[in-house]
Amino acid sequence: MENISLGPVGGAGGNIKDATDQTFMADVVEASKEAPVLVDFWAPWCGPCKSLTPVLEKVVNDQQGKVKLVKVNIDENPGIAGQLGVRSIPAVFAFDKGRPVDAFQGALPESQLREFISKVLGGTDEGQQIRDAIEKADQLLQAGDAGQAAQIYGAIIEADPENISAIVGLARCYLANGDAERAGQILDMAGPDKQTDPSIKGVRTAIELMADAPKDDELDQLIDKVTEDRGNHALRFELAEALMARGKNKEAADHLLKILSNDLAWEDGKAKAKLLELFEAAGPKDPATIEGRRRLSSLMFA
Repeated sequence: MENISLGPVGGAGGNIKDATDQTFMADVVEASKEAPVLVDFWAPWCGPCKSLTPVLEKVVNDQQGKVKLVKVNIDENPGIAGQLGVRSIPAVFAFDKGRPVDAFQGALPESQLREFISKVLGGTDEGQQIRDAIEKADQLLQAGDAGQAAQIYGAIIEADPENISAIVGLARCYLANGDAERAGQILDMAGPDKQTDPSIKGVRTAIELMADAPKDDELDQLIDKVTEDRGNHALRFELAEALMARGKNKEAADHLLKILSNDLAWEDGKAKAKLLELFEAAGPKDPATIEGRRRLSSLMFA
């Protein structure tokens, strides 16, 4: 279906405009029957609004007309905000096919804004297919089939060159095969303005750790030392660092959690900090991260 322009106000191609209580029906409800519309409820005095709106505009413009953005100043137009139950701002509502389908409050980072929009666009066949493909590739990568996962991520990037999830996934495939250089090159595909995305920073951390990976005999020596002196936290910490550098995230997490189970504040929180670094490097979907976070929470709140 052909997308319609929301008017001259705002971003390129009429993807962004301001609306009032009087124009809301045409600008949002009717327009959303052609393409999803995000409604940004804001006010001039709202600090978080000032940080959210520019990023939201950028992300919407990146979609090149697949989604529109309408901004409503609630000081001048309190009617619709009241009807929707807006109690705090910034508040963003997504309309699709004439009705609200999702919403969030507060200033989200760019990566989460993109996820929100992807979810909204998931109602379309193409959007849903991409989301399903990423989920399948993620499962393959976690199961150890980096080759098959890389093929799927690559196909997604061909269809959507700016898809951060696919770029990060493909980089992790190369990392799983020990090719840190190629992994870094894949991350560069996201462009300089995307390099602060948490998922990209996580892979960068993993690449940096890999640069210090020990040789097999050095790792074996460390394992023997810890076996002989199980109560030596410093040695165990050194082993955890070595395992992280080799990409053995689960084993590294086990050793760090062993330290924390004996002394949660060891070396002014050194083991905990390293464990959080491991979570970042492994990524949120890695089993070591999921299980490690659960075990860490159990220790902290026991």
